[in-house]
Amino acid sequence: MEIKVLITDQERTFAEALAARLDNEEDMKVVAAVQARTPGPWLIAARSADVVMVDGDLTDGAAERLCVEASGRAESARVITLSSSSEPERIISAVRAGAAAWVRKDQSLSYLLRVIRGVVRGETWLPPSETGNVLRLLLQEQDRRQERGRLLASLTPREQTVLSCLAEGIGHRDAIAKQLHLSVNTVRTHLQNIMAKLGVHSALEAVALTRDEWACAPRTADRGPPG
Repeated sequence: MEIKVLITDQERTFAEALAARLDNEEDMKVVAAVQARTPGPWLIAARSADVVMVDGDLTDGAAERLCVEASGRAESARVITLSSSSEPERIISAVRAGAAAWVRKDQSLSYLLRVIRGVVRGETWLPPSETGNVLRLLLQEQDRRQERGRLLASLTPREQTVLSCLAEGIGHRDAIAKQLHLSVNTVRTHLQNIMAKLGVHSALEAVALTRDEWACAPRTADRGPPG
């Protein structure tokens, strides 16, 4: 089977040099090698690619956005992130954005070829030296998520509704009171209880704690009489 590869990198010379080397493989064909920092017309070529290579050295979340765009444009394509570094946090972000592999740019060509052929078979490749750190961070994050879930479960339905208002950007007690048909004093009490139960010192911290746990729930069914 011929593997169609699309290469994107912020350095055109790197993309073109890598393309020349991959084109020497009998089972690979480079459909495009482009300089890319942002999504653009090159994404059209991603639809016909089996593997899309994305520059992981792009900053400010650009690499993750390209991973999302590339994997979204071609559902059957596998995304490989190429980077000059291998920080576990960045690897996790790339995988969450749709990458099937993270490869350092200083790895050998033979290693990269194994990765390309592997991801086409459905495999996931991480830097061997960082696999342990990636798993450790994921386990720590799972523990934190479970703890956040336990804290949020301790809130009453009304307190969760007030917290949903905060998460939606309704930050003033008067506005929350009006939205939920409650008195301002009742809202103040709910906020105090929320912060105490969650172990935080501000409404902003409470919202940050909930951001990854649950979406803002509809409040219309939970509106009660003034309290």
